[in-house]
Amino acid sequence: MDKKTKELIELIRQLVSDVQGAPYPGEFESELYQIWYEHVQRNAQNCFEYLNDNFEVDKKEFNKTLDKMFK
Repeated sequence: MDKKTKELIELIRQLVSDVQGAPYPGEFESELYQIWYEHVQRNAQNCFEYLNDNFEVDKKEFNKTLDKMFK
């Protein structure tokens, strides 16, 4: 396995761990939720940027997928 794939796997594991640790609505203070939300958003953005920088997507196929989603 190459270095880029290993780094991507680590980022995805962190993101999944963050999402699994989500506070359950109604059982937390809004400040706790805000802290969790900002943390998860930052890690999701890191994953997206890493994917975008290191694993090029066929833009034509991507656009077809988007078109299907918004029909």
